[in-house]
Amino acid sequence: MRIRFTKMQGAGNDFVMLDETRGPLGLSTAQYRFLADRHFGVGADQILTVRPSPGEGIDFEYVIHNADGGEVEQCGNGARCFVRFVREQGLTAKDVVRVKTLSGIIEPRMQADGRVTVDMGAPVFEPVRVPFDAAGLAPVAQGSWEKWPLALPGQAQAAPLFIGALSMGNPHAVQLVDEVDTAPVLQTGPLIENHARFPRRVNAGFMQVVSRGQIRLRVFERGVGETLACGTGACAAVVAGIRWGLLDARVDVMTRGGQLTIEWPGKLDAPVMMTGPATTVFESEIEIPEL
Repeated sequence: MRIRFTKMQGAGNDFVMLDETRGPLGLSTAQYRFLADRHFGVGADQILTVRPSPGEGIDFEYVIHNADGGEVEQCGNGARCFVRFVREQGLTAKDVVRVKTLSGIIEPRMQADGRVTVDMGAPVFEPVRVPFDAAGLAPVAQGSWEKWPLALPGQAQAAPLFIGALSMGNPHAVQLVDEVDTAPVLQTGPLIENHARFPRRVNAGFMQVVSRGQIRLRVFERGVGETLACGTGACAAVVAGIRWGLLDARVDVMTRGGQLTIEWPGKLDAPVMMTGPATTVFESEIEIPEL
């Protein structure tokens, strides 16, 4: 089967965009993995699919598959690329679109400067809804929130990590580090991602606070590995930092792929706003094998 695709990136987080508004492609998990493969396919952190409106008041459905082929709830950098893609493909002329994801409705908005702002919805803190199994753990209070001790498998003699567990439509475990460049992202990231206390696995964020208005961030993404940027990870880190009393309401997040700006007023039911770039790299076609 030969399909058409668009390669896009948002702060270095790269995507293969597929248009299913005219009919489903019917790709298998293995075929999504093939598209994401950087040696044999196109290469991407996620495969993002545009599908027709599933109901009144919704413009499109937004479907996300990670590089391992698994479908996931949310992708913030992808949401910015999503709105640019549907506009460039002539699927809409709107500056703001309402989009259904597995985790709910989001509203990406094109800005006059070419960047995109996305209303990512309100964060979720209740452990059972993250989901995070906090049974038997004693949280440590900080600011208006807490940190949870997390013992890593195979490291029984080591001191536990202290994390903030929350959801931005997908689960995140955020920890503070002194220096993000030397943080053991590749060593402990997989252990956190697959920790038994996160039944749906988790995105592991490593946050260095530079000032009350700036952080540096690396994220080991669930089903992908470390990426150059993670939009929901940036939202989760800033929300955690605000609740811990370390950050102001508007924060620039410096990732290895570029800068994102996150805004959150600190009210628990208030939405998190994310602004950043969305760039089309190229368009092409590829033959997908039967897998």
